[in-house]
Amino acid sequence: MILRIVQKQIPIGSFRAGTIRRGSCLFSWLPMVLVACSTLGSQPPASRSSSSATSPVTLFVNQYCVTCHDSEVKKGGLDLDRISLEDVTRQPGAWERVVRKLRARQMPPAGKDRPDERTYDAIVKQLASALDRASARHPNPGRTETFRRLNRTEYRNAIRDLLALDIDAASLLPKDDVGHGFDNVTVGDHSPTLLDRYISAAQKISSQAVGAPRRAQGGDTIRIRADLTQEEHVEGLPLGTRGGALLPYTFPRDGEYDIHIRLARDRNEEIEGLHESHEMEVLLDRERMKLFTISPPADKNYESVDEKLKARILVTAGPHQLGVTFLKNPSSLLETKRQPYNAHFNMHRHPRLAPAVYQISINGPYESEGPGDSPSRRRVFVCQPANPAEEESCAERILSALMRRAYRRPVARADVQKLMTFYRKAQAADGFEAGIESALSAILVGPEFLFRVEKDPAGVAPDTAYRISDLALASRLSFFLWSSIPDDELLDTAIRGDLHKSRALEKQARRMLTDSRSRNLISNFAGQWLYLRNLESVTPDLRLFPDFDDNLRQAFRQETEFFFESVVREDRSVLDLLRSDYTFLNERLAKHYRIPHVYGSRFRRVALDKDSERGGLLRQGSILTVTSYATRTSPVIRGKWILANLLGTPPPPPLPNVPALKDNTVSATLSVRQRLAEHRANVACAGCHSLMDPVGFSLENFDAIGRWRTFEEGVPIDASGGLPDGSTFTSVSGLEEGLRNRPELFVGALTEKLLTFALGRGIETYDAPAVRRIVREARAQDYRFSSIILGIVNSTPFTMRRAL
Repeated sequence: MILRIVQKQIPIGSFRAGTIRRGSCLFSWLPMVLVACSTLGSQPPASRSSSSATSPVTLFVNQYCVTCHDSEVKKGGLDLDRISLEDVTRQPGAWERVVRKLRARQMPPAGKDRPDERTYDAIVKQLASALDRASARHPNPGRTETFRRLNRTEYRNAIRDLLALDIDAASLLPKDDVGHGFDNVTVGDHSPTLLDRYISAAQKISSQAVGAPRRAQGGDTIRIRADLTQEEHVEGLPLGTRGGALLPYTFPRDGEYDIHIRLARDRNEEIEGLHESHEMEVLLDRERMKLFTISPPADKNYESVDEKLKARILVTAGPHQLGVTFLKNPSSLLETKRQPYNAHFNMHRHPRLAPAVYQISINGPYESEGPGDSPSRRRVFVCQPANPAEEESCAERILSALMRRAYRRPVARADVQKLMTFYRKAQAADGFEAGIESALSAILVGPEFLFRVEKDPAGVAPDTAYRISDLALASRLSFFLWSSIPDDELLDTAIRGDLHKSRALEKQARRMLTDSRSRNLISNFAGQWLYLRNLESVTPDLRLFPDFDDNLRQAFRQETEFFFESVVREDRSVLDLLRSDYTFLNERLAKHYRIPHVYGSRFRRVALDKDSERGGLLRQGSILTVTSYATRTSPVIRGKWILANLLGTPPPPPLPNVPALKDNTVSATLSVRQRLAEHRANVACAGCHSLMDPVGFSLENFDAIGRWRTFEEGVPIDASGGLPDGSTFTSVSGLEEGLRNRPELFVGALTEKLLTFALGRGIETYDAPAVRRIVREARAQDYRFSSIILGIVNSTPFTMRRAL
């Protein structure tokens, strides 16, 4: 082969468009251009001469992107043979995928020739700039569904804000399906069965909101999780007590209610831990209502013990805190060579040391004295008729106020008159409040309450972008930040037509972020993004992890929620999520982490030493547990989770017809790293596992429930790992440093997750310019959380929509 090299400094923007056929030999990268002749005889002279002036994109793709095998290029659905190298704006979708892979350093594949960082940055910048300019000329905001049903969380929050009533939506409505990682995406359906559930929920809620009399006494039974240890104090209950439960409960009317407690049993149907006398108290808003003395029955009739645990108490209508707990007997420290287990709920391995509450039943009201003065009645009945002649006008006033908030728009008289039909029919039979209850039930099953409706305006041209109305923007903003309906201030701003103004929109977004309802971003968004919801279904193998119980499970979740909330409330840089010098602990979790001097059930902020094993999401028990198997860690799951959720570059799906590899195909005596090495020997699996496994290996110092370890079965832990960009490191600290060294990847991934949650649809390639702009503008503010939120609410996908 004859090779001729021409070297010259050429500015990036001076290249002319061109193409080079596959088979061309070596080309270099910017800012140096190395033009090479092809292998003698492999191309006609015309081809060789035409390749002397080519674009940087062409040079890069031919040198680095088409040198891999066809199967590797097409594995992720990206085929460079089918896209134009002359003008990247002709096929922006394909080139956005190229940019994503280049930015994550997943192209070229590991093991192939790679350019240096300067070249990567230059080519990514050029491609992204061209795509951004094209997007600015022809914006594509995407299209949200015209009808989007309120999901279960949104329904609960909307009822809370509309009627000042907390409901248990999980008992009223089925679980929502998840799409693109969130349960507010696939909500366009509304089956007849689901409609029946909404009708039933509306009837129950409207009755409770107005305090309607019940035809028969009803009630609820709350069951305590079986793996909850009840040996220590429960936060919110008085000091000096242990175990039991604190239940927020809304009593529908003034009256007397029966409280019935049942104690936990063992497999022999005997009350666990009942070896001596204990005292149990029933509390209402921390005030003692009843005290029981529980003693072991001489005749072994344990049912007789539960039969005596009944109390009838007088309660006013509305929300209260009902507590059932035991007075704590004095205890001495058990002297052992090793720390005793904290979990006590398993009869055979770690039995309960004292009785525990199994369930609490609430029935009533008996001898009801009336509907009372509950918060929901104050919210509904904005007026009270002094005589029958005033009932009609008062009803119209009540329904107008409810409809305005429920429908998220101004209400016309014709709208009210439709509901007055329901009011008049029920009022004629059972009176004024029954009429309001019937009309309220009709509001709650109305499509304008159950659905968020975004219609294309009349006259808009097909397939063009338009700015959504201020009312639609108000709903987008409130359901993004609060997962609920707009409040009066936001709705008033939208009705005046001011919300689309950038300053007004930013003012409302900042106000809403400081509101307590923005905790939705913690419990709802972060709960799904970080897989915290999965903790409820996680149960590690108790033979291997005997100290795991529901107390630890809930502590895991609370730590991460408090930590994420601190970033939101203090408007910190989102990079602090990756590494911080503090966390939130109670005594139970501090013991698990081996952090001393933390006592009690209350969570508090704890400063960490510089060399602490904790601090940041990747060191928290919640993340480490939901990304493990029940019996061991999983570098594959952990690596995939980080790539998908923190870097925004999930590995491609496995090739079709490739069977899963199981642990029993390799020796059980091998370490996890050695087992996965056996798996990577499979050619069909090696491509993806080479991306996931090194990332997950760096977390191997943490076991399957997040405890720090340096040995596994007597063998030192090897926590060396790497990222797809080729960087290598050891342990979680190296991984954190690698992520923080390229903050735009993490911030971009978080922005995409937030945008998915905000829009209720998956992120598409045409959203990439908006994401880049948000990240670019947030960089100037040190990536503060509010800068990302404000970037989203001002973005093209959030404020605009594409017509059909």
